Amino acid sequence: MEEDLKGCQVVCKVTTSHLQALCRHEGIVCLDLGVNRKQMHNFEVEYLCDYKRTLVPGRKTANATGVPKEQEFYLVKWKGQPDHMNTWEPRKNLRCVELLRQFWDDVFLELQRQKKTVVPNRFETELSSYLEQRARHRQSLQRWEAQINSVGGLTKRILVRNRVDLEGPPNNFTYINNYKVGEGISMMTMAVGCECTNCLENPVGGCCPGVSGHGFAYNECGQVKVKPGEPIYECNNMCRCGPNCPNRVVQRGIQHILCIFKTDNGRGWGVRTSERIRKHSFVMEYVGEIITTEEAERRGQVYDRQGATYLFDLDYVEDEYTIDAAHYGNVSHFINHSCNPNLQVYNVFIDNLDERLPRLAFFSNRAISAGEELTFDYNMQIDPIDVESTKMDSNFSMTISPKKASLVTGSPKKDPLMIGSPKKDPLMIGSPKKDPLMIGSPKKDPLTIGSPKKDPLTIGSPKKDPLTIGSPKKDPLMAGSPKKRARMECKCGTDNCRGYLF
Repeated sequence: MEEDLKGCQVVCKVTTSHLQALCRHEGIVCLDLGVNRKQMHNFEVEYLCDYKRTLVPGRKTANATGVPKEQEFYLVKWKGQPDHMNTWEPRKNLRCVELLRQFWDDVFLELQRQKKTVVPNRFETELSSYLEQRARHRQSLQRWEAQINSVGGLTKRILVRNRVDLEGPPNNFTYINNYKVGEGISMMTMAVGCECTNCLENPVGGCCPGVSGHGFAYNECGQVKVKPGEPIYECNNMCRCGPNCPNRVVQRGIQHILCIFKTDNGRGWGVRTSERIRKHSFVMEYVGEIITTEEAERRGQVYDRQGATYLFDLDYVEDEYTIDAAHYGNVSHFINHSCNPNLQVYNVFIDNLDERLPRLAFFSNRAISAGEELTFDYNMQIDPIDVESTKMDSNFSMTISPKKASLVTGSPKKDPLMIGSPKKDPLMIGSPKKDPLMIGSPKKDPLTIGSPKKDPLTIGSPKKDPLTIGSPKKDPLMAGSPKKRARMECKCGTDNCRGYLF
């Protein structure tokens, strides 16, 4: 029988720390678990549950002033031990400085909510129960934070904080750092490498941007210098230059410590930076599952019934694909809307030059202070006539939009843009003297792309239902036909808030 069991292994269903606690509780020495006689009575504090102050026995006063001599006790939950093993410990026995700080942060936060200013000698049952819930809630957030930072490809730490309520990690959401390719979509490397040794100072043939007919997107500090709406072409795996090339910015990943936090004004989760971010610096990508437009339409109808969706159209040249960050995404999943945003979206091409599949990157449009929330305008507007790229001038669908964006075309101060043959009816974009753009036969319904006096272009099909972006606690965005669009209240709270997203 013993010979048959040689090499047999059974999965242990308890953690190492739990086994260590059991050994200490039973007085068993186990060197394999790191439990020796010296460590037999060393227990680790998991969290603090309660607090009380009592008079020191045998002493009525501590000094001549008559102030009573008191001693502080904390109810300790020991790691790996059941709740009935919790014990009251004097403060002098506790060396868990961080746990003590967290405990009192929770105490003062709750007392402030209850509008109390004095810490009682003994906590009420309601307060003690809340403190234990906060401690367990913090543990769940810490596990989520550890899981996020264990995902490959992350270059800077992502923090998770919630001091507003007891909401934990989102359900049915998997944190990823690279795009997840949906069913029926093939992502193939189509890049062409450059031969530059110094892409910034001595680009050969215009480097990778030049091959695609565009200019260099970054300065020597890695800050974007092209206008919103222009594509960015970075060097790729086939290039001769190294990883420190100044034309490799987005592919290096997040370069600032960011924090997912719960907002205190009903907008759900948000994202803030823990470090100062310079103007025009790369912040993060919008990452999710790449799906077809048909699949996005199907999911959008489901999300509409649920009241939440995170669909972002990849409509740089054609509206064939969409990024869905509802169930798979990175930190950008939690960014809120603002009418005065500090982020701008750019189309970026690196290893894949298929213009139907750009990568979406957020850059700061101004300097951002440490602790400031990161936001972008779900109803972003770009004037393509101001964009230097001739490609952008002749194809207005290149404006990026997360099924969240609208495009204002034309300017009353500029000459109209003529597209097509002079013998045909010209395409008028933004002429102050003429009616909105008419495409097709006069017998057909005209297509309105906007004029200085009218609403901006609605991205989406009039046959589709309006699309809600965000969560029920966030500012939703309606995209689709103007006839079906509902006015959605904006909660960004900025001085120039439009009041409504649309």
